[in-house]
Amino acid sequence: MNLILEKAIITDAVELLKMQTQAFTPLLEKYQDYHTSPANETIDRVTERITNPEGAFYKILLEGLMVGAICVTSKKEYMWISPMFILPEFQGQGIAQKAIKLAEEKHPDFKRWELATIQEEERNCYLYEKMGYVKMGIAKEINERATLIYYQKEIN
Repeated sequence: MNLILEKAIITDAVELLKMQTQAFTPLLEKYQDYHTSPANETIDRVTERITNPEGAFYKILLEGLMVGAICVTSKKEYMWISPMFILPEFQGQGIAQKAIKLAEEKHPDFKRWELATIQEEERNCYLYEKMGYVKMGIAKEINERATLIYYQKEIN
């Protein structure tokens, strides 16, 4: 699998928002988290991520085709992952796992990584746990359908 991360630029914003919306809409419909879902974000929010000097918004390219993205942001003592998405037709192929690994490799100065995911999405939880992320014991109820749980990973 020829997968690379390439830093997004402003001209990628419209396409990234379109892909993000497509990737997160099924979860929005399932959990009805209208105030927190990346499916409801604006072009301004995507542009902020692309231009944030404290992080990087990477396009995930599979054989040269953009199939998703991963955003990482420095929080001083750790790196935060959010959002990360893979287009539905490319999910379940190990792309997210490889993208996270590549993001971690691109930022070797950070020894702690954190992220949050919907607890009810067992496949996501399984992926992060398989990659060495552990639950922090922090949970935030979004609504009666969904709860965010937080993970962290220490890299030696």
